[in-house]
Parts: sequence; structure tokens; C-alpha cells
Amino acid sequence: MTQPESVQPFTHLDAAGQARMVDVTEKTPTVRSATARGSVLCSPQIIAALKDGSTPKGDVLAVARIAGIQGAKRTAELLPLAHVIGVHGATVDLIITDHGVEIEATVRTADRTGVEMEALTAVSVAALAVVDMVKGLDKSVAIERIELLAKTGGKSGDWVRP
Repeated sequence: MTQPESVQPFTHLDAAGQARMVDVTEKTPTVRSATARGSVLCSPQIIAALKDGSTPKGDVLAVARIAGIQGAKRTAELLPLAHVIGVHGATVDLIITDHGVEIEATVRTADRTGVEMEALTAVSVAALAVVDMVKGLDKSVAIERIELLAKTGGKSGDWVRP
């Protein structure tokens, strides 16, 4: 699979077009962070139960917060070409809104590669935990728009979603 000279080569493909893990051995560890967000759309019945603490499985937000942090730390086990890196800090914030639960996660490291996938995984796993905790009340819950908001550090520098 050859590419025109003007196109950057795909970093996760070798010269023969086969998938490979990028070698970051020679890169210098630097401080990096990434923030992602997503949401779980819920019925008014679920939102009311979340607000008054009457969900049958217990504290939905606490479980989702811990699940998200755990997800960030286990990203390399889920994504075959992701590097095992030190997750040195992870926050997962959940807010009940009129439409469901908004989730935002920030992950930090001082390592050789970024934590964008860890932040996205944290949001994804936290959202799945919310669904798991409330699906008995209403199976129509839906995960929506998981996206990277910002990243700092590394060779490509800082980036913020426009």
C-alpha cells in the first residue's frame, strides 16, 4: 500500500501495509493530558431517579466515575495498537442534566505518547456503566457523541476542539 509523496505515511502501518505498533522507545517522556466528553441520553423517569437517588442498583454516578478511571488505566488491553503507559492522573466528572448524564474525563501522564485514547476510553466506559446501572428502569438509554475536547503536550503540541 504505497502513498503519494505529499501524504503523511500512516504511522501504524509498516512498509508492506501491515498493522504495527509504533515504536516510541527513543521518544522523551513529556507531560501530556487529554480531555474528552460524551453523554448518556435518559428518559425523564431515569433522570428523576438519578436526582433523588432511587435507582435500584445504587449510586450510578459513583460507579460510573470509578469505571471510567479504571477504563483509562486499561486502555492498552482494549485497543491492540495502544501503548501501555502510566496513567498518572484521571478525573471523570458526571453531571445530571435535563436530558441525561454528561461525562467529561481528563487523563494526565508523563510518558512517551499521548493519552487521548485513555480519555476517550474513560468517557466510553463511564457511559457504559451508567447504561448498565439504569437499563432496568428504561432500556431506551443511549450513548451519544463521545469526542476529544483537547490535548496538551507531545510532538504535535496542544489542540483544542474548535
